[in-house]
Amino acid sequence: MTDAVMGDPGSNGRFGDFGGRFVPEPLMPACQELEIAFREAWTDPTFIDEYHTILRDYGGRPTPITRCGRLSEELGVDLYLKREDLAHTGSHKINNVIGQALLTRRMGKQRMIAETGAGQHGVASATAAALLGLECVVFMGEVDTERQQLNVFRMELLGAEVRTVTSGSRTLKDAVNEAMRTWVSEVEDTHYCLGSVMGPHPFPWMVREFQRIIGDESVLQMFESGVGTPDFVVACVGGGSNAAGLFSGFVDSPAALVGVEAAGGAAISSGSPGVLHGMRSMLIQNDDGQIIEAHSISAGLDYPGIGPEHAHLAETGRARYETATDEEVLVALQRLASREGIIPALESAHALAWVIREAGHEIPLGSKVLINLSGRGDKDVAQVRAILRGGAT
Repeated sequence: MTDAVMGDPGSNGRFGDFGGRFVPEPLMPACQELEIAFREAWTDPTFIDEYHTILRDYGGRPTPITRCGRLSEELGVDLYLKREDLAHTGSHKINNVIGQALLTRRMGKQRMIAETGAGQHGVASATAAALLGLECVVFMGEVDTERQQLNVFRMELLGAEVRTVTSGSRTLKDAVNEAMRTWVSEVEDTHYCLGSVMGPHPFPWMVREFQRIIGDESVLQMFESGVGTPDFVVACVGGGSNAAGLFSGFVDSPAALVGVEAAGGAAISSGSPGVLHGMRSMLIQNDDGQIIEAHSISAGLDYPGIGPEHAHLAETGRARYETATDEEVLVALQRLASREGIIPALESAHALAWVIREAGHEIPLGSKVLINLSGRGDKDVAQVRAILRGGAT
């Protein structure tokens, strides 16, 4: 591992005590093949140019930064949003998926499989597969297919096959399990397009690099606008790809980096080190090492772990990880919608909820705060309406 913070973790894929490659023997060659392919591609100007061209002309990058005038006045802090909700497909997921789809083609494979919780990674995967002429299968927990029916239909409309996972808790963790099991048996012609900075090396590093564009853009945009370096850089965290992408731009700056987990899935504050899905990281588990199911109002954050680089950032103190409850998230979503005319995804509303709670407390009045609005809330409107009318989460 290099000494650089958020640098290249080296061939062993270690971020301090976390990361690594804990996979069955049949998957070891596939992980090694992917690492070689990514290292070659990420230094190939032709690949990088195609990646950035697609994200610009097809994905809608760069996404803007919006200052929240009314909320800033109410909270007493200068609040800015990095608008990943305006990227094609409605979230930051397209940044990673375009990169992995191009790698799939580069490796000579014709099929991608993916897991999804909230559905946004599945939609992005189906979108990229349609664009590049690849087959696509998306695994999604039964609970999540029910609360994200719109995204299920979007994936099918885009030509993907959605496979409902009925095992375990029937949520994101189980979708990952099924995707990895399928990859073992179909590795010769199939690439697993993992959706976050988790899993075995090189996924945590590779996905962070594909999401680095968020942080790079944000640094330049904040500078060009005259705002400069924010005092706080905040993002929601499940696996943590949107946060990793944003943090990478500010990790060498004085900005405080804050990741906000779901209170019912807080791997940093409630977890302990363990191995899951091919990585060593912080996991929610009992004394016997059995995984405890996570809970979140948002389908994208009910994962019982966190990306290994986030675990390392927490252990070293470079980033801090806080939590937001379902109730706080609902209030934050409604407040942004009614004050600024922006409906955030439930995932993104976790970051906003923490800022609302801590403005004037942990966040001193007058601070400059940048939040990564990682996705838009269209997918969550029916769920939120049902909750608010039914009074239950």
